[in-house]
Amino acid sequence: MAYTDKKSVVKCIPKYLKKFNEDIDYLADIDDRLNTYIDNVLKTPDAHNKFEVLGVFRFLDFVDKYSFNVTKFRKFVKFYEMLQFPSENGQMSFKLTPVQVFQFASILGFIKDNGYRLCRDALLYVPRKFSKTTSVAAIAIWDLMFGPSDAQAYIASNSFNQANICFKIISNTLKPIDPQMTYFRRNRDQIYSKLQGKTSFIQCLSSSPDRLDGLNCSTIIMDEYAAAPDAALKNVLTSSQGVRKEPLIVTITTAATNLDGPFTSIDLPNYKKILEGTIEDDTVFASIFEPDEGDDYGDPATWRKVQPHLGITVTDEFYETSWAKACRSAKDMTEFRTKLLNVNTLPVDKEWIARKVVDKSLIDIQLEDITTFPLAMVGVDLSVKDDLSAVTYGMYDSINKAFTFYTDFYIPKDTLYSHPNSEMYIRWAEQGYIHICGSEVIDYEQIGKDIIANSKYVNILSIGYDAYRNRDLTNYLKAQGIKCLRAWKQTYANFTSPVEAFEQSIYEGRIHIANNPIMVWMLDNVALDSDNMKNKKPIKKTANKKIDGVITLLMSLGQFMEWRR
Repeated sequence: MAYTDKKSVVKCIPKYLKKFNEDIDYLADIDDRLNTYIDNVLKTPDAHNKFEVLGVFRFLDFVDKYSFNVTKFRKFVKFYEMLQFPSENGQMSFKLTPVQVFQFASILGFIKDNGYRLCRDALLYVPRKFSKTTSVAAIAIWDLMFGPSDAQAYIASNSFNQANICFKIISNTLKPIDPQMTYFRRNRDQIYSKLQGKTSFIQCLSSSPDRLDGLNCSTIIMDEYAAAPDAALKNVLTSSQGVRKEPLIVTITTAATNLDGPFTSIDLPNYKKILEGTIEDDTVFASIFEPDEGDDYGDPATWRKVQPHLGITVTDEFYETSWAKACRSAKDMTEFRTKLLNVNTLPVDKEWIARKVVDKSLIDIQLEDITTFPLAMVGVDLSVKDDLSAVTYGMYDSINKAFTFYTDFYIPKDTLYSHPNSEMYIRWAEQGYIHICGSEVIDYEQIGKDIIANSKYVNILSIGYDAYRNRDLTNYLKAQGIKCLRAWKQTYANFTSPVEAFEQSIYEGRIHIANNPIMVWMLDNVALDSDNMKNKKPIKKTANKKIDGVITLLMSLGQFMEWRR
């Protein structure tokens, strides 16, 4: 069953409460804290987000579907609670909380028919101050001491300094166990087992992906993966696990402002689909803590929903003071949303159109499926060879006074593989969202032919173009008898009216945008700038944050605003 929203999840709670009551003695035999956690989630669903509840559903389904290694799990719990972790009060042991017992049971407990551990890929997507780093430190130490004789545990992140935070916790946790370094040898970035018959080690990675040859990872800890610009390091590590019988990758992260990175744009949506039941993969465990749609970010109930350790590892006062600070500063609001609410978001002071508003405007549409022959304006922004080119078809619905925008993106073949954004671009090209157009330089004739072909589906009234960059295309179109060409000056004054109209219309629900991840990415990349006359124009946040599709969209909208019958 697929769970589309929180209401559909809540409707199934009676079914899972019945299942829970049937399994309650079995779960208590594993660890009674499992019952405490599951009972709380099922009986107070409003206090837990959709994906946390779905995680409980999945766990109870697995109880019927798979065996559970009770002995090994109890051994791990005892081991964890024996470890002395560094803390503000020195080296201390900690009892696992109910939610931690649930997480570890999900990762380590279930086994397949062949006796090997079920979970191979685990996500702990939780806010700051949850103690997630301490949790995964214990997993790495467990692998070092009780894993295969040649265990290789790697701590990886976007920087050595970030990975080293977790590695230092591991190193300091081992000191009380082996103060004389009799059983382990520790140095700056490696810990080796000296036990007889063991070649196991833990390593903090400081190398770039292209230098990591010959690995044989048993356990991988990916720290703060939401901030990763690409998946290169993760891919190198996971590809080395092929010969392992029980490989494990644990991703621990809070939210970030990097909305087009591999975690936010690919991995997190897939983890959510697994919990929702639209993707089936029992080897994955995902613990996702974030607000539900419509939750008030300033409500303490929302804070408790996203931070299960509120009152344990972090105080209510900390959230209260952080929220008050966030209300006074856009920068601090971004920090509060990403790190304490676990919401992936653009910096508040740079966000133009809220992502949730953009998402509501998206529709599935292809030009060839349109049968009404609507009035259309075309905006064109072409690159010679160094990046994407965009052509937007803006269509007007006079009955509903609404606009629909469809954009084609083009790129030369050579640029596709050499551009700094090539990983994204190649993925989008494979998915059909980017057209390969020319080899070294853009093929203007191909784009011209596409515009003429699309005139069968929409009634093109005007084609706006940047006079400085599109001469070859306009010459081709003129040669084909196209007369509705119009130079569109790229000035602040020329963009002010379409910018303001777009803002008002999209928030009113009168803007529809063809569902294309490139356009969504480009809308996220917009920083709105003003000149000394308060005219407005979209600009790129950084060099590689492209907005060509937004420019052509506004050009088509601007032509509608100036059109006279």
